[in-house]
Amino acid sequence: MIVPDRMAGVTAAAAVPEQVVPYVCAVAGSQPQRVGSCVGYASGGEFVLVGYPLHDPRDTGAMIAAVDQALKLPGLRRITVIGPVRPPQAPEGSPAVEDGYMSVPVPHPPPVQKLRNLLRRAGRELAIARDGTCGGEHMALIQHYLDGRHLAPGTRHIFRQLPRYLETSPGTLMLSARRSDGRLAAFSVGEFGSLHTAFYMFCFRHAGLAPPGSTDLLLAALLAEARERGQTRMNLGLGVNAGVGFFKRKWGAAPFLPYVQVSWEPAAPKLFRRLRGFFGG
Repeated sequence: MIVPDRMAGVTAAAAVPEQVVPYVCAVAGSQPQRVGSCVGYASGGEFVLVGYPLHDPRDTGAMIAAVDQALKLPGLRRITVIGPVRPPQAPEGSPAVEDGYMSVPVPHPPPVQKLRNLLRRAGRELAIARDGTCGGEHMALIQHYLDGRHLAPGTRHIFRQLPRYLETSPGTLMLSARRSDGRLAAFSVGEFGSLHTAFYMFCFRHAGLAPPGSTDLLLAALLAEARERGQTRMNLGLGVNAGVGFFKRKWGAAPFLPYVQVSWEPAAPKLFRRLRGFFGG
């Protein structure tokens, strides 16, 4: 899928990964659309609004205005809003998912001694190289990761769309960590299409091949890339769970933006409801 040029400015201003238009289009197959100062994605009668205004991701007033506009989209059956706060338009009782993005500054300060030791150990056993495509060995490593975990079907689908994302996003960089015999031990994907924010998108490791510190070594390489490109922070993504949060805090990650996700089905207009009732709907 070719992302329209008019959406390039959205990715350039991205502060959260859902604003990286090529990424969302690749993994979800939805169509991007500007709504006020935000971006959203349409798929049939469903619309996902990324309620972090491009000029300021903390501008809740602009987010609320964008939700109002999104609710007026023709054919809308269901809306999902992610943003820094729960939108007041969401009906009371609509369940919400809450988390938070974590980030580290770029340039990154020197790691603590324990982390330096991990990096040295991994660096002795692994060589880091840039890979342009996600080949069979990378997909096998993804499957190895999936086989050992209970993950939601949506998460599994996203991981399997990684080759498409790498092919369609000019801002991606995939780094592979290989043992001396050439076997793939781990790999990471970073996104650098935003002017100020780099993104730590994916990381996979083989438990039997990757020494301790493998993922740290890859993250260090992505942070070095962000520094070379002049970006000022790296968004490490959501906390997700205790293990993921520990890894990020080990690198000095701090809360960056709150994350609230809520979905609901907008009420049908009164005239439509009356007609539906009249015809037995």
